[in-house]
Amino acid sequence: MAKGTAIITGASSGIGAVYAERLARRGHDLVVVARDRDRLAALAQRLSGEHGVAVTPLPADLTRADDRERVLATLRDDGALSLLVNCAGIGPKGPVLGSEPAALEGMLHLNVDVLQALTVTAARAFAARRQGAIINIASVVALMPERFNGSYCASKAFVLTLTQALAVELEPHGVRMQAVLPGFTRTELFERAGIDIKAIPPEMVMDAGDMVDAALAGFDAGEVVTIPSLADVQLWNDLEKARITLAPHLSLKNPAARYKAADGAV
Repeated sequence: MAKGTAIITGASSGIGAVYAERLARRGHDLVVVARDRDRLAALAQRLSGEHGVAVTPLPADLTRADDRERVLATLRDDGALSLLVNCAGIGPKGPVLGSEPAALEGMLHLNVDVLQALTVTAARAFAARRQGAIINIASVVALMPERFNGSYCASKAFVLTLTQALAVELEPHGVRMQAVLPGFTRTELFERAGIDIKAIPPEMVMDAGDMVDAALAGFDAGEVVTIPSLADVQLWNDLEKARITLAPHLSLKNPAARYKAADGAV
């Protein structure tokens, strides 16, 4: 894909900051979005100096309607944009039953509602220009909801499903989609969630730089879904094949025989 301007949310730290550095290194101009104005300005100054690209800070709290609208307007109106990387998101501080309702609602608002608004707005703009790409950061917990906070897992499953569906819808318009499913990644997310990263076996925790490098390699290879830890891609292919094989059996006129009582009634 020809170099253009990439807009990155959650860019002041963690995975978003690494994406900003890697894309600047590749020659992309950047629009970097985050709440922390000072960190964002420092990032922009450093990346523009190191890589000779234009970096525009766009301070915004995406949970605020007015801030979010400024970012959406940029996606709609800036014809130089060719890539959106959705990194903004938050995690839980415990299981669902131990979480405050307001905390769960806030998490779902950012991880689902805000991401959808950004993704769909970018998709429409890029489709009209007949070029562009959207990278959404999901999580491996989308594939194993039994292992973690159910609301968080559901939010990441939404990201995965939205990305897969839009990949099909946008392909005729020349727009690419990628969902990245990291496992445990060494970022500030753990500290913010009150989780001691040292309690996690070190062989399960990937450095953010390694994760983003793998994700970009998957992007370059044309993957719609990239799981940076997965060595045997056939495992994913088998899962997708099983899902597609299941599809013709999911919506039929009659109930399955196994649900009928002895008298024939359902």
